[in-house]
Amino acid sequence: MKIDFAKLPEAYSEHENEIKEAALEVMSSARYILGKETVDFENNLAGFVGCKYALGCSSGTDALLLAMMALGIKAGDEIITSPFTFIATAETIACLGAIPVFVDIEEGTYNIDPGNIETAITERTKAIMPVSLYGQPSGMDEINAIAAKHGLAVIEDGAQSFGALYKGKRSGNLSTVGCTSFFPAKPLGCFGDGGAVFTDDEVLYEKMKAMRVHGQVARYTHKYIGMGGRLDNLQAAILDVKLKYYENDIQRRQQVASAYNENLKNSDLILPVVADDRSSVWAQYTVRIKKREMVQEILSQAGIPTAVHYPIPLHLQECFEYLGYSAGDFPITEAFSKEVMSLPMNPYLDQNEIKYITDQLIKITKE
Repeated sequence: MKIDFAKLPEAYSEHENEIKEAALEVMSSARYILGKETVDFENNLAGFVGCKYALGCSSGTDALLLAMMALGIKAGDEIITSPFTFIATAETIACLGAIPVFVDIEEGTYNIDPGNIETAITERTKAIMPVSLYGQPSGMDEINAIAAKHGLAVIEDGAQSFGALYKGKRSGNLSTVGCTSFFPAKPLGCFGDGGAVFTDDEVLYEKMKAMRVHGQVARYTHKYIGMGGRLDNLQAAILDVKLKYYENDIQRRQQVASAYNENLKNSDLILPVVADDRSSVWAQYTVRIKKREMVQEILSQAGIPTAVHYPIPLHLQECFEYLGYSAGDFPITEAFSKEVMSLPMNPYLDQNEIKYITDQLIKITKE
């Protein structure tokens, strides 16, 4: 048996006729940038997330940049975040000349540990950027309370958690501003690059809206230094079709995760943990395992792809050497980065495929 990690073709074929119709409407109308499709999608996004305002962006990376620019983050400012995430989280901070300040993660959720944040705050700290890793939000109540105490903004990097719940509220609507990604392999993926920002703050919304079009508030009238960060109409139209069915996709992802949990509950693997007050959309199903590379190779030979999110923590990346961190600074992150392994995860995995994956994995780990 050969397993497809993400099954992206099915994400198209399941709604092929509707997607074709929506895409052809954009192309025949020649409304490619900031047209009706984008406005409709943004309104539907805001309704789904439960916030007042949503803006489509050209990528999840640009969503983070846009949020920080609108919040006035500048060179020398510090933003506290996790070292256990994709590089875009800290890269965007550095692109503005600001300084990523890392703190270690929790053992259970792999998200930033709120208990480590306050000691990292200095007079230069301007924001906290928790990452909703692998599909579930961080402990946002604790993080928001710390931020309020010190007068800081909170920017949720929800690139992997769009649709997840924290105490009944959606990821993206949990802080000053939320950001997400619609990269094709994300739980809600477009057919190229895309992302979004969310907020209840009208002033911040209007500023981000202008900044994503080069700071323009009227034609050729530029109030801010901005960027070309728009979501194109074609991607908005495709995403709007998929958004109608996304709640069902989340449920199917959760069913896949439940089947993994049941099949692997007596194995030697350390399984993912979802906190009681939140849900996950399972961007990844990530276990921890010893002798990871050997296990990956044997699984690959059996037709089972795996991935590692993420093998080198950000504080140990060459591009961040200038920050002065060393091995040993964040022991939980460093230990887990050597053990995490993501199994195939998508809404289309059937029970036979899941059983094949888990049987092979148990067989390897018992040998």
